[in-house]
Amino acid sequence: MITVSTDKTKLDVPFIQNFLKDIYWAAGRTIEEVQTTIDASVCFGIYLNDQQIGFARVITDYVVFGYVMDVFITEQHRGKGYSSILIEKMMNEPQLQKIQIWRLATTDAHFLYQKFGFKALEHPEKLMEKKIL
Repeated sequence: MITVSTDKTKLDVPFIQNFLKDIYWAAGRTIEEVQTTIDASVCFGIYLNDQQIGFARVITDYVVFGYVMDVFITEQHRGKGYSSILIEKMMNEPQLQKIQIWRLATTDAHFLYQKFGFKALEHPEKLMEKKIL
């Protein structure tokens, strides 16, 4: 049975960190850094028979802006529609319903997010970033 929860006490932080430390967008992230990101976000764990198989989080002010980050399903559970279940739960989460602007970055999952209304930026030239690496 698949369930999605926003209960942070159910999250398996070592499991999340173990996945993220090797993935291109979060390579090297420590368990302390993962915990900090969890503490500062609305988090979604996805569970198969109470075992965590994926994760996602949203950074938000709950009204104007929400940024989707760290979305993953473990490799052995991909291709079964679980990522769609996870994103649908996120988009329907009651505490996030007032958000006016949603954003995310993806290299290879455009097809997933397009199903939920995400599209290329209308004015990418207006966005800026600062990286400290």
